[in-house]
Amino acid sequence: MSETVIKAFLSQGRILSENSDAARSLYNQSRFGSLLPNGLVQFSLAEALYLLEKNRILLFDGKNRLIDADKFLKRAKKSDKNFWVRFCVFRDVRDRGYIVKTALKFGADFRVYDRGVKPGEDHAKWVLFPVHESEVLTWYDFAAKTRVAHSTKKKLLIAVVDDEGDVSYWETRWLRP
Repeated sequence: MSETVIKAFLSQGRILSENSDAARSLYNQSRFGSLLPNGLVQFSLAEALYLLEKNRILLFDGKNRLIDADKFLKRAKKSDKNFWVRFCVFRDVRDRGYIVKTALKFGADFRVYDRGVKPGEDHAKWVLFPVHESEVLTWYDFAAKTRVAHSTKKKLLIAVVDDEGDVSYWETRWLRP
């Protein structure tokens, strides 16, 4: 079975799918994007680049010109200086079979669902903070991230990205002695 390539449109910083069964099917099967009441699917920047790299979407700008992955990456980096680090983590986690969603309302970059769990069916298992290996994380920063995870009843996952884009993970959780 071949996968249908979905048309998507970049407009005012948002990436919206065409109104199609294929777009809704992609959402229903693998939870890419957010399903809007009008039947369109809205993708995050990381989801859009991932789907571009996997040849699952064709992305067009407001003048109906095709945007390739490289051009989109340059645009995304302009709007988010930490985008490359975030995207390396997003791609690695998705490639490992997990569903990754934004977690801004939790004060984190991402929330990650265990394999086989879809958002809406159960809660995320981790809150995920991507950092570059050269970043300095103070004990105060670490405590704040741990508190976010604890208050949302999730485990803390810190993803460390090196200069080659490789990712290492560190999981922490509260422990009462």
